[in-house]
Amino acid sequence: MLHHLSFAVRDPLHVAEVVAELWQGKAIPFPGHSDSFVALSFDSYGSAIEFFPKGTVLQPRLAQSATPQEPQDQPVQFSHADWTVANYTATHVNMAVPISEAQIYAIAEREGWRAVRCNREGLFDLIEFWIENEVMLELLPPNLVEQYLTIVQPDNLKAMFNLKA
Repeated sequence: MLHHLSFAVRDPLHVAEVVAELWQGKAIPFPGHSDSFVALSFDSYGSAIEFFPKGTVLQPRLAQSATPQEPQDQPVQFSHADWTVANYTATHVNMAVPISEAQIYAIAEREGWRAVRCNREGLFDLIEFWIENEVMLELLPPNLVEQYLTIVQPDNLKAMFNLKA
């Protein structure tokens, strides 16, 4: 079960607000890192997506006496990298949203972001929703979610990939 994930984007507040709108949730400041925000879905799983400023990277924080082989208990450390070029990434999320396809397209059009309905290998349809035209969310509105959930049931996955039970 995934409960949250994070992305680095150009405008964290705005992106968090748009994703919260897709979920019919709320965007709030992310505690512990300035200029970062989190979109909350308010579902029973605590689903959330954190948005950090583009260039933010997470790395382990080691105490001065610690080594990677013998780390001491320290929280994550935030640092920054160069993000001046377009940053596409393999990182993406597939998520159900309570709003219609029409609402998704209206939000994308308002934002100037790409949104397109796609079929994945003849198995299921989804909407590619491109945050800032760089980071992809695979959206499943109510009319598409059941098709996806049917495909990913354990017995169906085992049959599709010829796996033994």
